[in-house]
Amino acid sequence: MTLIQLAALFQEQKLWFVTTSELSKDALHIYFGLALFLVVRFAWRWRGGWFVAWLAVLAMALGGEWLDIVNETRNSALQPDAAHWHDIRNTIFWPTVLALVGRWFPRGERIAAGAEKRQRSGDYAERSLEQT
Repeated sequence: MTLIQLAALFQEQKLWFVTTSELSKDALHIYFGLALFLVVRFAWRWRGGWFVAWLAVLAMALGGEWLDIVNETRNSALQPDAAHWHDIRNTIFWPTVLALVGRWFPRGERIAAGAEKRQRSGDYAERSLEQT
């Protein structure tokens, strides 16, 4: 499959999503960005998962706009650069917010460690200080 065929297929699928879902292209950019971010973040549970998920969304946004530019060039209907940057910002905005805010949410191990510390502070907290 050539690049031009790939760009045409991408455009066809995108238009199908727009007509089927009755959402605007801007809304689809936002939803696809969020969906990819969440899927990658839940699949990548190790260190750096927020960053990996954000990079995946960035790659999808840049790749999609690149395919749009290829298709527009083929049809001699190239949009201004501002329109492409608008789509990239729409796609990456909420994943960026989630990645920045997600750094402050406690992870599962931290929650379990906090519960263990609270449990030790009960009746047996001073037991090690008692002399027998």
